[in-house]
Amino acid sequence: MSTSVLGQPLTPSVEQQRALLRLMLLARALDERIWMLAQQGRVAITGPCQGQEAAQVASVLALRPGLDLFFPYYRDVGMALAIGFTPLDILLGALEKASDPCSGARQMPYHYTSALLRVPTPSTSVATQIPHAVGAALAAKMRGEPALAFVSFGDGATSKADFHEGLNFAGIHRLPVIFFCENNGYAISVPARLQVAGGIAERAAGYGLPGERVDGMDPLAVYDAVARAAARARQGEGPTLIEARVYRFLPHTNADDDRRYRTAEEVAHWRSRDPIPRFAARLVEQGVLDAAAVEVLAREARQAVEAALRQAEAAPDPNPATARRHVYG
Repeated sequence: MSTSVLGQPLTPSVEQQRALLRLMLLARALDERIWMLAQQGRVAITGPCQGQEAAQVASVLALRPGLDLFFPYYRDVGMALAIGFTPLDILLGALEKASDPCSGARQMPYHYTSALLRVPTPSTSVATQIPHAVGAALAAKMRGEPALAFVSFGDGATSKADFHEGLNFAGIHRLPVIFFCENNGYAISVPARLQVAGGIAERAAGYGLPGERVDGMDPLAVYDAVARAAARARQGEGPTLIEARVYRFLPHTNADDDRRYRTAEEVAHWRSRDPIPRFAARLVEQGVLDAAAVEVLAREARQAVEAALRQAEAAPDPNPATARRHVYG
């Protein structure tokens, strides 16, 4: 990673840029396959991440997986892959298999959980991961650990009390936490203009911490913003709120009909800014990769997903006799 000099942005190394594209392609291939399985009735529910991969992957690559604590939300397939979860891990959860590493199919899919990867178990309720992350940041500070907490959420979460309480407490105690809002413009079907008064990044000022809005379709812009926020946190300068402006290309979930609240023209406009082909074209232009190498990465991503799917489909289903295990009566 290069360092910031005279206000120049922090940029990932050439190796990180290749990894960034590879992970974005893998996230897209995995998400497309899960969406297809949902349309076939083989996956009960999924919240697609297509369109948000750049923000998800770039944010993690600017941090230190294995040291930092991560609190992703359900749409963060790209983030989960960047942290260290595998396509097989995610497919085992989506297909509700007994060997789902996050919960053994006892929670909904995308409840990412791993002690090894430092991803604590989340709650299903929207925004509850925010105070969890603040608590983890407080613990890291009290222990003198160099770790920070990184928590992601959608724009709808910023209307919850958890968001405001989390920012307030983190601001008072100058905690090493990064609040990362993936603002895709909709809280399910409610547009941001009807559920957010003013801007999201501007809310940080009310709690005494910096807020920044960034183009979430540009992975290098996201990397720069998160890397700078991480440097502040590690230097004891406290939390940062980052609002990454993104867009989900597909409905909220497979149970949602997005044609009822947004136009085909709007979706087409944002699809024209698809971060994956734009970033691939940038790397080709800069000589980091050539077009053939990009196609190889895309093909390898699809092959990895299909191989993981075959393994997941062959995995045993949960034993009904264990349904009451770990349930309080």
